[in-house]
Amino acid sequence: MDVTNLQVNGRACRWEPAVLARWARRLAAGVLVCLGIAGPLRAQESALGANVQGLLDYARVQSPELAAMRLDADAAAQRLGSAGALADPVLRVERFNINNYGNEAGSTEYRLMQPLPGWGKRELRRDVAAADAEQASARAGATWAELTARIKIAYAEYYRTVGNERLTREVLDLMSRLEQVAQARYAGGLVAQQDAIRAQLEQTAMRSELISLDNEKRQLQARLNALLARDRTAPLADPQVLRPLPGLATSDAASLAERARARNPQLLAEQARVTSAQKSRDLTWSNRYPDWLIGLQTVQSGSRLTEFGVMIELNIPLQQDARRAQEREAESMVGAARSRAEAVANQLLGELAGNLAAFDGARRTEVLVETQLLPQSDLSLRSALAAYETGKVDFATLLDAQRQIRKAQMDRLKAQVEAHVRLAEIERIVGEDL
Repeated sequence: MDVTNLQVNGRACRWEPAVLARWARRLAAGVLVCLGIAGPLRAQESALGANVQGLLDYARVQSPELAAMRLDADAAAQRLGSAGALADPVLRVERFNINNYGNEAGSTEYRLMQPLPGWGKRELRRDVAAADAEQASARAGATWAELTARIKIAYAEYYRTVGNERLTREVLDLMSRLEQVAQARYAGGLVAQQDAIRAQLEQTAMRSELISLDNEKRQLQARLNALLARDRTAPLADPQVLRPLPGLATSDAASLAERARARNPQLLAEQARVTSAQKSRDLTWSNRYPDWLIGLQTVQSGSRLTEFGVMIELNIPLQQDARRAQEREAESMVGAARSRAEAVANQLLGELAGNLAAFDGARRTEVLVETQLLPQSDLSLRSALAAYETGKVDFATLLDAQRQIRKAQMDRLKAQVEAHVRLAEIERIVGEDL
């Protein structure tokens, strides 16, 4: 059998080719696995920005603002364990006659005391802590809803800018071809040189617009990176697609309002604040009744325990003026919480109706542009181009047709983005994706 001689640490080793081949295959498989893991990670990083869902998934994990709100909610939840707990007991040790006056040995008294709140106060404290925990959790949800809406809106504007940049490049290419047509007709003495010059001026204007769009694009990339807690100059892929739009209409306002009342995190936070204020008011009212202190005591004389006793102590709620002021304060806080919740609900529902109307208008505008304006503009441009080549229309008419179709394309893109911006606001108010 053939073998292969190797030197390992100065010693000769004999390896069979089959063994070497097996180790080589394992090493190659390990390298491929590593590449298979690293490849998708690099692809995921490079594809960040291609769709809005990838941005949202990234922000959910990386956002420090969201992490802080979640930790606040967790801290509030942890307070539930201590809210209704009893206070620590107190041990008191007293030594009497330490100078042995009258030749009598001194004595030592041991007293163990436990404070006890009045009836029902522990449950009310737990209720207040539970309401505060719900409020903190709702605030975390509101932070995520707000961050989600901002990312969706920034992505839609990013999509619009990249789309306008693409349309402008297409127009630039078209104007370059139109310049060639004008140059050819000018060389044949069919048109004036002014046509070629105007085509060049249009190209210069397009290049200037591309500079502005590139600047706007970089600003939106920096804005998105800031929302994602990334370096402002970190690369982002160009957006590829917008989310499918749901079939919403102004007639859905009532059902969306009900969903918002039930799920909007801001409203849930305000409702939890009302509950906390109510429980705090009930806890203030319970201070009309005394708290207790019970204890056990024993007296040691020498080495013997000679006396045993029990004790009960309670506070007497006689300071009625201070207590009544605290009760009025608590009642006012309940009223303020209710009014604040009502104000937030009115504001959100008003925004919901406005955004729903704007969403419906943007959808109808997109349909109009898509089905009528764009086909008409395309037909006008084709007709103007054919007529210019035969000398039936001048170059100004051709430019007008080109500008009209470009405006129609940009209006369609604007309507699409406006619908997604309004959808993001509606979803923020409703408290869930639609």
